[in-house]
Amino acid sequence: MAVVDSKALTEVLSSIEVRMGVARRLTLEPAGTLPIAADAVTLVYVAEGAVHGHPPLGTGCRLDVDRASQRIWATAAGDRSRLVAGDALITLGSRRFVLEPDASASLVVFEFELSDVAHGLATVVPDVVTVTDFAGLEPAAAALAANMGFAHNASAALRSGDPVICRMMATTVLLSVIRAWAENGCAPEGWPAASKDPFLDRVVEAIHDQPGRDWTVELLASVGAMSRSVFAERFRATVGSTPASYVTEVRMNTAKRMLESGLPVSTIARELGYSSDEGFSRAFRRSVGMPPSAWRQTRHAPALA
Repeated sequence: MAVVDSKALTEVLSSIEVRMGVARRLTLEPAGTLPIAADAVTLVYVAEGAVHGHPPLGTGCRLDVDRASQRIWATAAGDRSRLVAGDALITLGSRRFVLEPDASASLVVFEFELSDVAHGLATVVPDVVTVTDFAGLEPAAAALAANMGFAHNASAALRSGDPVICRMMATTVLLSVIRAWAENGCAPEGWPAASKDPFLDRVVEAIHDQPGRDWTVELLASVGAMSRSVFAERFRATVGSTPASYVTEVRMNTAKRMLESGLPVSTIARELGYSSDEGFSRAFRRSVGMPPSAWRQTRHAPALA
């Protein structure tokens, strides 16, 4: 069983920024199918019944949980094509497939849109992650998943804040599935490696270490020991965004953590390389959809009873 460094796991989870996360509930009757599209991040939680992948999802790590003793076994090469109630699956969308029920099945399907920074998830997590007995490993997150999602024919009116709350709840489930997969022995030895490109690893690490530096494409390319054109093409192909967009995302994620810690906007603006509070606030609003002060208030709002 591979042992994952807790700090490394925390860094991976904290890098996953979800722009949109919606859940829907559906029932698959016999002979029904659920198409899973390529180029999309999708999470499926099996609430009832069982499903299997077509074409088969292949083989991979499986987890066996003895709930009475809390013992967990990771089997490196088990069949992951069939999922039963309490199991979860994440696909990062490199290929299309469908899920078919053994008889009938109730599923909760989460669809995510990730930030530019979080697109790097594909470099450290397999395209298909399955967590058997997710309900036993992460009971709170599984209970949350089981009670999320409107049915296709639901007509309940949206309440204020529903999209934000749904995104936060869906993010919790997504992070819990990745944590269960990594923390319980399914991650490979040495996980996580930032990517398969050590030169880009160096660039990404530099951006995260100094988000407030005046990063230009030329400077980033020099850190990666590449020409400007080669670097820009390789970065976009590997990370999924332009270097400038990635730098902005890192700055905004850093800004959120600094806002949560209570630092003044003027201090954050200076730390992140903005020449004025107004310039920082404009950049934050373009990225997040609201000013920094308003975003801070949403994080400190009292919990609903």
